[in-house]
Amino acid sequence: MYDYTLLEALAAVLREGSFERAARALHLTPSAVSQRVRLLEERAGQVLVVRDTPARATEAGARLCRHLEEVALLERALAADLPGPGPSPGARVTLPVAVNADSLATWFVAAAARMADEESLLLDISLEDQEHTAERLRRGEVVAAVTALDRPVPGCRSVPLGTLVYRATASPAYLARWFPAGVDAQALARAPCLTFNRQDRLQQQWVARVLGDEAAVPALATHWLPSTQAFVEASLAGLGWGMNPEPLVRPLLDQGRLVELLPDQALGVPLYWQCRQGLPVAATLTRAVCEAAAAVLLPSDEPVR
Repeated sequence: MYDYTLLEALAAVLREGSFERAARALHLTPSAVSQRVRLLEERAGQVLVVRDTPARATEAGARLCRHLEEVALLERALAADLPGPGPSPGARVTLPVAVNADSLATWFVAAAARMADEESLLLDISLEDQEHTAERLRRGEVVAAVTALDRPVPGCRSVPLGTLVYRATASPAYLARWFPAGVDAQALARAPCLTFNRQDRLQQQWVARVLGDEAAVPALATHWLPSTQAFVEASLAGLGWGMNPEPLVRPLLDQGRLVELLPDQALGVPLYWQCRQGLPVAATLTRAVCEAAAAVLLPSDEPVR
């Protein structure tokens, strides 16, 4: 049997990223938190925390944190089923979830609100590119993720959510300045574009699609802009062109404040919800996510236009 006081100290260090912040969260001294984690490591017979900035879990440390989450959820369900006052507000469980920024900006908040309301959960939402959220799930850092990976991560179930449609958009003035003779490889290599971060390949993928040959994709001049809303604002301001989620820019396209570089050349990104099997609230989380996604995303069986 593990001492759950020690496990809570470990979870706090990994959640907060340092022993000092964990101590503040637990109303303890940093030395007390360090002592508890060290004692847990002695009992486990291995290192559980990589003392880095931020602190990171080893594989064993992540497994113990998952165990703590599962026990907390089971205790919460038991308290709700048995007579008595039930779980106190202070006993609410925090679930770590990985989501791509564009989903968070367009539809995931509605799912999060329903999860929190139906299950009285707290969510620790971390942002990651949809191509990389599954890796967080594989490493045990989160219990569920919105991902572009359809193949289930071991121990998880993969559920299709639909397709998030992106359109290559810019301001009318930008289009007139940088593409006076039309959109071609030479102009695309010269015109500044917007890129979310080093993992973002949407602009390259769109160029490869419209040019018809990925080998012909030019090196793009780019502004790095790690914010979904700032992407839209930068497009309006004429800073560059970018792949913006259609749910965010459709009103601006209808108003003529933004235009497509090439009409009817949208790019679709299929999304999936992967949640750890056996999680006591998995069914509720999955239902909330699927319903919120269905209200915004293009159904998986419909073509992207």
